[in-house]
Amino acid sequence: MPELTPEILWIGGGALAALIAAFALVIAFARARRAHVPTPVPLPPPGKSIVLAPPEGAVAVDRVAAPATDWREGLRRTRRGFVGRLEELLRGRTSLDEHTLGEVETVLYGADLGVRMAEEMLTAVRSLNAPDEVRPALEAKAQALLASLPSAVVEPREKPHVILVVGVNGSGKTTSIGKLAARYARAGKRVIVAAGDTYRAAAIEQLSIWAERAGVEIVKGAPGGDPASVAFDALKAARTRGFDVVIVDTAGRLQTDQGLMDELAKIQRVMRKEMASAPHEVLLVLDANTGQNAIRQAQEFKKAVAVSGIVLSKLDGTARGGVVLGIAQEVGLPVRYVGLGESLEDLADFDAHPFVEALFEP
Repeated sequence: MPELTPEILWIGGGALAALIAAFALVIAFARARRAHVPTPVPLPPPGKSIVLAPPEGAVAVDRVAAPATDWREGLRRTRRGFVGRLEELLRGRTSLDEHTLGEVETVLYGADLGVRMAEEMLTAVRSLNAPDEVRPALEAKAQALLASLPSAVVEPREKPHVILVVGVNGSGKTTSIGKLAARYARAGKRVIVAAGDTYRAAAIEQLSIWAERAGVEIVKGAPGGDPASVAFDALKAARTRGFDVVIVDTAGRLQTDQGLMDELAKIQRVMRKEMASAPHEVLLVLDANTGQNAIRQAQEFKKAVAVSGIVLSKLDGTARGGVVLGIAQEVGLPVRYVGLGESLEDLADFDAHPFVEALFEP
């Protein structure tokens, strides 16, 4: 056994101290991680709803304006896939012969504009004389179409202002509700969200996390419970306590599921027992990545409920942003908001003029 000299004792003590420090660091890191994980909230018993305020210490979103919308960046992929292909096709050509028109037709039908919009644009192109007239003519056509739609903006006239949000699973509905709640909170409004997607416990928990991030209150029901009751309880709580805005989530559903579509009508009927004018807005969330399927979804949802506007999510991550024109042409619904990112601030008011300018920018 080696003799325990002062040098060995000093080295051993240093190693022990380092080991203790590392262990303390691991414990601190674990505690920090736990502090950032939302605390699960017990769900209410069947047939009951509970109103939950943001957790103590939760910080509401700053009441400052969201960043200005960068339409050019948000439509970068769509512009490359549509206008970029047109410009590449027409570059160096001096006439619009039948062969060139056939290639233009292929680009238009492949741009997720919808069949009617593609046909009308192709008709406009056939009336032109030169390739350099194509892009300005299509831009003017798009501007005129969007300008002809009714406004999607619904000004609050009663308190609370009630918004019903619908859409298929995976469309970005819950995320859009969180962003919308944050917008109203930034404007100084008191907001309650209703977790009306009672078919999935995960949906309730996901909306709870978004409500906490936005600093707003949430009304929950038990998984498998009646979504209409949750919506009613949220509206009643908002009226009793003087809240400004109620945003009601609904179960994600296929537009072909008639039973679930009928349930949307029931939710509206039940809410009107508490407030005859509710809901004041019905927003349909569509995933821009689905292209022309988004047009079919809009057509079917419009039959079931009085959709007032579209929320087009994930616009920045797709080359199919031209679907805005297809929805306008074939469904006649205006776009109210667009999702241009993943952060809480990335829900922008749709503005037709800069949208079309950015889409057709050379």
